Amino acid sequence: MSNVDTVLANYPEAHQDKLIPILQETQDAEGYLSQEAMHKISEHIGIPSSKVYGVATFYNQFRFKPIGKYNIVICRGTACHVKGSLQVLEAFEDELGIQAGETTEDGLFSIEVVACIGACGLAPVISVAGEIHSEVKPGQVKGIISKTRRKDNANN
Repeated sequence: MSNVDTVLANYPEAHQDKLIPILQETQDAEGYLSQEAMHKISEHIGIPSSKVYGVATFYNQFRFKPIGKYNIVICRGTACHVKGSLQVLEAFEDELGIQAGETTEDGLFSIEVVACIGACGLAPVISVAGEIHSEVKPGQVKGIISKTRRKDNANN
């Protein structure tokens, strides 16, 4: 049974009113919303795939491409922007050779930009696989990536 099937099993009599929770749980289980997953959801709920896709694309919480094992979330809110988050973002893009919204070829890292992480007093703030880093400077980026690679190698 796939992750999507497991999610759908929790909603045996689901209708359109359960679409967003199903999309959220599917993304949590799969890491993103694939075309196949959205098609299964549409069949299960009994609505056209185009409607599922329309709802999913309306909300920016949903992703349609897999993210890296270590998703780097960079806050671009006002406080972070003022304190240099654009330069931090550019340093990550340069170091990893990808742009925001992309994943490295090895699937290890992805970069995501958000409007606010909610830790404005610690600006600029990033999160690497859920671990918060505060007052990040562009010069720290190589070290953050190296530390994450070492941690990954130790866990494999």
